[in-house]
Amino acid sequence: MTIGGASSPSSALPVLAPRQADSHKGTFGRALLVGGSRGMTGAIALAGMGALRGGAGLVQLAVPASCVDVVAGFEPSYLTLPLPDDGDGRIAASARAVLEERLPHATAIACGPGLGRSPDLNELVRWLYRNVAAPLVCDADALGALAEMRAVLSKPAGPRILTPHPGEFARLRHVERPPSGDARQRLAEEFARQHGVVVVLKGHATCVTDGQQTRINPTGNPGMATGGTGDVLTGLITALMCQAMSPFDAAVLGVYLHGLAGDLAAERLGQVSLIARDIVDYLPTAFQRHLGLDASAS
Repeated sequence: MTIGGASSPSSALPVLAPRQADSHKGTFGRALLVGGSRGMTGAIALAGMGALRGGAGLVQLAVPASCVDVVAGFEPSYLTLPLPDDGDGRIAASARAVLEERLPHATAIACGPGLGRSPDLNELVRWLYRNVAAPLVCDADALGALAEMRAVLSKPAGPRILTPHPGEFARLRHVERPPSGDARQRLAEEFARQHGVVVVLKGHATCVTDGQQTRINPTGNPGMATGGTGDVLTGLITALMCQAMSPFDAAVLGVYLHGLAGDLAAERLGQVSLIARDIVDYLPTAFQRHLGLDASAS
């Protein structure tokens, strides 16, 4: 990987601690993912699958009650939490009371995949960002909400990871054009320092920075430019924080493994036909490859 513009060996990547024989579900944390809406149930489901494959002990998806059966049908290994619905298939403002009961039990949280947009959801995102002490990953529609409330960005209640693609990053900065070339890293670093967050600026050579340290990711391929891949990444990073990784290390390792899974999938399936679920399916091999446990790599 590249660190602050200088090359470093892959051994510099963060590594999860070995699992002990007496471990249980609680050892590896509880991930709570908030999102989903009518027509976008797949996004939160993919995030949940990414969190499961990322190793979180328990994964729960908090979704509108009208969508819970669809979301639950994607994968039996995660839990679901039905939230009040606004009548249009989105999470309602009254969901805050339900979440307040569940959030203290979460090790790490994510918000945004398939969330949708509404004034109520803007307020929900603002409340999560400014009041929840647990680590929080903000992606997709949660970033859209934050872009409309820039004053909130510098007042997080706890560790925050923002995972924008270039267009979302431009909106967060209130500029028209996404950054390009050498400016990508510089602007991501400035934004991270200004707001006290970790920025994962996605795209070719994804930039991960907290404003003090920066890594440029070497994995990934154009086949990953398809809907849902970012949702998988959100769940994966959340799961790594559930396992006691710092937000920066979780972002660095999550981006690397996500891209590696995409590369492994493309080797077998080709880039053209690659879909987000393929990345989920190849995450186990990516973990093994990173840990030197994959015999096929030798």
